[in-house]
Amino acid sequence: MREKIVMASSVDEDEVQKHNELIDTWWSPECALGVLLLFNRVRIPFMAEELASSGKLTAKSLQGKKVLEVGCGGGIVTEEFAKLGAEVTGVDPSPLLIGLAKEHSKVDERVAANKPTYLNTTIEEHSKHFPNHYDAVIATEVVEHVANLDVFLESCVAALKPGGKMFITSPNRTRLAQFCAIVAGALTVIPKNLMTYSKFRKPDEISAILERNNCRVDKVKGLFYLPFINMVFWVFFNTVWYAMAATKQGHA
Repeated sequence: MREKIVMASSVDEDEVQKHNELIDTWWSPECALGVLLLFNRVRIPFMAEELASSGKLTAKSLQGKKVLEVGCGGGIVTEEFAKLGAEVTGVDPSPLLIGLAKEHSKVDERVAANKPTYLNTTIEEHSKHFPNHYDAVIATEVVEHVANLDVFLESCVAALKPGGKMFITSPNRTRLAQFCAIVAGALTVIPKNLMTYSKFRKPDEISAILERNNCRVDKVKGLFYLPFINMVFWVFFNTVWYAMAATKQGHA
């Protein structure tokens, strides 16, 4: 009898449960995940400007662009791309957070007018049904929560069109990043048990996997958050937090 080959999963069920426990305060600016709303002020323009045909971002800047957010949670990033006119799909292994995202998409009239499609699935499954489909695939603060990074990134790239963009934001695995995470946890900016230092990924590790999967890394920029003044800004070093843009090689 031929054995059935089962592809490894990128989903870490413990990490999914940790995020499920934040559902009641997911969208509150005052709660621990509120810092992600601040991150949007810099990371959304960074990603959108790479995709947009014109410089100034408007409600139609990404019209006609198909964008996939992987590990979308309650939709904090997904909604921002909907506001820019993109055809956005958000996937997440948590049915609870997908339900939250669907409900919250009714709150802002700009999002309600261009509602994202939310699917309770994994990137491995989704990429099988939508290969070479998206103009951009986004993974913000996700790679440090997955069980199998190679499978995760391979599946993300599989869903991307040739010439499409892959965007990743994540903490770096450095002692400075660890210290900042401890400080942020102490200040309740980030939930204490949400981030595990040993699972942080270095940009070089991400780049190597993307390059093995036919992607060219175009940019790696440093991000820094100052909790005492509640600001996020670009910096010349990426030893704490980074944003990466890569392009899938080949012709669309």
